[in-house]
Amino acid sequence: MATAEPNWRIKMLYDGQCPLCSREVAMLERRNARGLMAFEDIADPAFDPGKYGLTLPQVVGAMHAVRPDGSIVRGVDVFAEVYEAAGWNWLARLLRWRVTRPAALLGYNIFAAVRPKLSRFKPDACAGGSCKVPAEKQVI
Repeated sequence: MATAEPNWRIKMLYDGQCPLCSREVAMLERRNARGLMAFEDIADPAFDPGKYGLTLPQVVGAMHAVRPDGSIVRGVDVFAEVYEAAGWNWLARLLRWRVTRPAALLGYNIFAAVRPKLSRFKPDACAGGSCKVPAEKQVI
């Protein structure tokens, strides 16, 4: 029996322990009435980057998304495809336009360098393909 093609056309791999990333995904989920986007949290202990042919350092170091055919999208192009799926075609075009693309790439590269510092997810706490996210500090 063949498996059905997924309804989504782009699956964004995001860091759920990054507050800014989580807010963006929440905003995108509100725009996902047609189910064209899927989201997978790389900080989830069950996350396995190997199923996409990726390593944890790769997905932590740069934004990745997966298409239903298994092809991988990286960097600022992830945002262009996700924004297009969300119906923000104007924003997707802006990220791809040759005049604004250098600024988009620069902004993305700066954010990609800073993003791990915003997160509570510590990929060096990963052993054997499973990652442990530190628990919130309890206030007594």
